[in-house]
Amino acid sequence: MAAAASDEEGTAKRFWDKFSKKSILTLYTPFLVSLASGNLNVDAFGCYVAQDLHFFKCFAHAYELAEDCADDDEAKVSIVQLRKSVLKELKHHASFVQEWGLDLSNETSPNAATTKYTNFVLATASGKVEGVKGPGELATPFEKTKVAAYTLSAIAPSMRLNVFLGKELLGFNGDEHPYKKWIDKYSSEAYQTAMLQTEDVLDKLSVSLTGEELDTMQKLYHQALKLEMKFFLSLPVDQPTVLPLSKQHISTEHRLMIFSDFDLTCTVVDSSAILAEIAIVTASKSDQSQPESQIVRMSSADLRNTWEVLSKEYTEEYEQCTESMLTNQKVEEFNYEALKTALEQLSEFERRANMKVIESNVLKGLNLEDIKRAGERLILHDGCMGFFQSITNNQTLNVNVHVLSYCWCADLIRSSFASGGISTMHVHANEFEYENSLSTGEIIKKIETPIDKLQAFTDIHKNSDQSDKTDLTVYIGDSVGDLLCLLEADIGIVIGSSSSLRKIATHFGVSFVPLFPALIKKQKEHVEGSAFSWKGLSGVLYTVSSWAEVHSFIIGS
Repeated sequence: MAAAASDEEGTAKRFWDKFSKKSILTLYTPFLVSLASGNLNVDAFGCYVAQDLHFFKCFAHAYELAEDCADDDEAKVSIVQLRKSVLKELKHHASFVQEWGLDLSNETSPNAATTKYTNFVLATASGKVEGVKGPGELATPFEKTKVAAYTLSAIAPSMRLNVFLGKELLGFNGDEHPYKKWIDKYSSEAYQTAMLQTEDVLDKLSVSLTGEELDTMQKLYHQALKLEMKFFLSLPVDQPTVLPLSKQHISTEHRLMIFSDFDLTCTVVDSSAILAEIAIVTASKSDQSQPESQIVRMSSADLRNTWEVLSKEYTEEYEQCTESMLTNQKVEEFNYEALKTALEQLSEFERRANMKVIESNVLKGLNLEDIKRAGERLILHDGCMGFFQSITNNQTLNVNVHVLSYCWCADLIRSSFASGGISTMHVHANEFEYENSLSTGEIIKKIETPIDKLQAFTDIHKNSDQSDKTDLTVYIGDSVGDLLCLLEADIGIVIGSSSSLRKIATHFGVSFVPLFPALIKKQKEHVEGSAFSWKGLSGVLYTVSSWAEVHSFIIGS
């Protein structure tokens, strides 16, 4: 039975599962946000529908070539059926266009993105794949079957992506939605059945392929998915749109200010654990006799024991502290001042916890070079470094970027971003005190608490107000310590799934809204001639699942 269950997860589905994470970026396009909101200009929709014709014609031709290559009679019959369904789509296309009153007389040529994808599909169907002979040189039925499998790999992702988009937009598809029929089509059971039929044929054709040939299929599938996504990104939208955020502001008049937490917002592992591990690993060198001039350290064994005790105490006391913040009755409406008062209690706890670390001497004797090397190797969440590289290296954007962190050692943060070629990042965090590049165990305290973070955020924003430019502030964070900054910012973005953050925030009336639906709502409410406005202290925070969403929203995909 286990083998049968495994077989149900076919080749096509495995490919989609592997590469589909970034498919969410297709949603964060001006075209799809405007379409979902219902206020997409009909001419822009007409351009898209016109391009669809070229896809239908391409797929019909590709299926014809694949049919000639398929060795299995059952596969041939299935491919013929797929081709007939595409030809049927072509016939329905005219009535589809007529219903919207579109004039496509001037939209006969494929755009650059359409051309790239259709050329890729037809080249694949013609056997023009690296390591595969041309169609006239395919000597055996098996060699021809490979080309049929490769062809289906180039078509299947387009259908799967359309189903994904249709389902995602279904929730915005009211009876009065002008593009209801489009959303209904791609979220329909009929279209999903056609998609599954395509994937089923692909699965059957791939059964006899070698590991190397399956790798080729996977590469073709991935390339096709990327080209389909680029097609949606390329669709022109000649109207104001809520994204990307950076294009709503004129660099000579406005300034975009990006603030971000570091630990677990950017990093996979908390920096305190990293610094403790450096201390433990490098302490073995200190277990031997040392010159008098060198800072004396605990043994590695003692360090590990001490750190384990500190970590356990911190976790237990943090949970007690956060639970005590929820003893008062839950508020009915957003109450910022009550939340701030509660977080002052947490601030006292954080200060005491840091003093315990300093007094324990676990941070004593760390070498600055070891810290910098650890920073360079620090693992960040997918897309995090790329986002900051894009926003800091773009000279046309008037963006100030600040990292606000409880991290004990700002050098760790600076070296992490420097390893990605980012040298202009403003890092606001605590610092180690050094003697001859060795830490004394003391921390120069700058940001220890939620209140400290808020003060740093306020000071930075206040100093920027001295200019004649209007600021738009975005704060990205993941924990309770970020709450006040998230709420004060014009746009507060929560990344990750911290249960304590949600529990405390909702207790004080904070609402969490997924970013994509929020953008559609804002686009829907947009009045022609007005500007999109964002306002802090609204009590609403926006949630995302990845840095890719942040990137698409702020900079564009």
